[in-house]
Amino acid sequence: MAAPIPGSSIRRLTLHRPFLHTLRSTSSSSEETQFSPNLLPTNSPNPNRASSSKPYFPKRGQTLELVCESLAFKGKGVCKVSDTGFVLMCDLALPGERFVGRVTRKKGDYAEVKKLKTLSPHWDFVSAPCEYASYCGGCKTQNLMYDAQIKAKEQQVHELITRVGRFPVRDPEFTSVMMPIVPSDIQFHYRNKMEFSFCPKKWFPESEMQKEQNALNDYALGLHAPGFFDKVLNIDKCLLQNEVANKVLAIVQDCWRDPNYGLSPYNCHSHTGFLKHLMLRTGRDVDTGLTELMVNFVTSSYKPELLQPLVKKLTLLPEVVSVVNNVNTSVGNTSVGEEEYILYGKSTITEVLRGVAFQISANSFFQTNTHQAEVLYKLIEECADLRGDGSEIVLDLFCGTGSIGLTLARKVKHVYGYEVVPQAISDARRNASQNGIHNATFVQGDLNKINDHFEDEFPKPDIVISDPNRPGMHLKLIKFLLKQMVPRIIYVSCNPASCARDLDYLCHGVEEKGMEGCYKLKSVQPVDMFPHTPHIECVCLLELA
Repeated sequence: MAAPIPGSSIRRLTLHRPFLHTLRSTSSSSEETQFSPNLLPTNSPNPNRASSSKPYFPKRGQTLELVCESLAFKGKGVCKVSDTGFVLMCDLALPGERFVGRVTRKKGDYAEVKKLKTLSPHWDFVSAPCEYASYCGGCKTQNLMYDAQIKAKEQQVHELITRVGRFPVRDPEFTSVMMPIVPSDIQFHYRNKMEFSFCPKKWFPESEMQKEQNALNDYALGLHAPGFFDKVLNIDKCLLQNEVANKVLAIVQDCWRDPNYGLSPYNCHSHTGFLKHLMLRTGRDVDTGLTELMVNFVTSSYKPELLQPLVKKLTLLPEVVSVVNNVNTSVGNTSVGEEEYILYGKSTITEVLRGVAFQISANSFFQTNTHQAEVLYKLIEECADLRGDGSEIVLDLFCGTGSIGLTLARKVKHVYGYEVVPQAISDARRNASQNGIHNATFVQGDLNKINDHFEDEFPKPDIVISDPNRPGMHLKLIKFLLKQMVPRIIYVSCNPASCARDLDYLCHGVEEKGMEGCYKLKSVQPVDMFPHTPHIECVCLLELA
């Protein structure tokens, strides 16, 4: 039996050198850094270690009493066997929490544990206001004080940048590079988009299995249980979306199970049923500033007559200005339809960011926290350090619907945006036109497959903004940027692990590929875009060395 880990043991994340070599030798995603024990200390002194003890490694199915030491990237709790330092990762375990856990699987030099019972609470405990917080997996840290949440996120970014990015932690100059995390002023009701799934069977946690046995109508509408594509936790109210969206959810929940409506949830095993997803999007009317909401029903076929009774009830809410039906006939779980039909009102809603109005369709990408996006985009503009004479050329890589580039367009000479998703480029062009912005060019193309002629498509930029998805930038693109030697690069990232790797490449080069780094890291600014979740955004500024 593993002894409890003393609360005085080291809680900092470190990285083994062999894993660092693995990170640097690949241009693919660095997702493996999310839960790797190599982000944790394994040789830290332990005052309780007995010198004569034999090596101990837990086995699958074994029950242990553990203490969570810290949070790893992506929010899993880090525990260690006291006699060996063997690492165990536990979802929903928080620092200082003593609990009983069962080993579910072993992965090389670490294992995963399922928490069975909390023996004593974690540090900085607060009561979670959401009744589903312990189960849904969306708000893993809702019962952790917000100050402790952002401290953990800031520490994770710091460790990844220094260890994966190979930036000298003891260099006094580096101290000024790492900026304190920007917290979110709004910690609930901040999401402008939520997607709920229909399911023929409700999922209950083990502690409530009796409810499952007693359930008469066990249809579910809610969020997927963590780790399951076919199990849904029924949700009546979500504290991450605003009150109007919760009113819509309540109306649907009250009606859709009624046999008189003739509605059935889609079964992902038998591929039968009608309702797949309910997507709610919130925006603001440009003229009045009032909330406007889009309801999107994703169905397996087009049967508008089945949805009309629900549409009539929903449109009694004045904030509901659009009801659409995306039809997805595939057996997959995607919410994007092959066809889209307008059942009521407009085809888009509107949101405003830094003075630019954006038309948002059912499947458009848009920052899901509008309030904090204002903060994020302001930081990006500050990093751009525009001269004020409208002379700069901006290259906006992974531009999505053009939101970053368009907020800068009126202050620069020209913006060139590139994005692989055709619909996003269409949205970007439409948004530019509707805002009277004529100095922005948006091009559909895969930035992972650029060739030697890519640089001929635009004038040499003064500023590059790169906002890649989770895997980060491909080596081809990094090689292009090193060759271009653009004066300033602003790297916006939703994944600090791949961000740290790419910063390493840009600043230190890739020796095995014959690529020399030519940039100096000037600042790393973490931003908390999604309170109570493990997600972190970073804005990084690089300048030519």
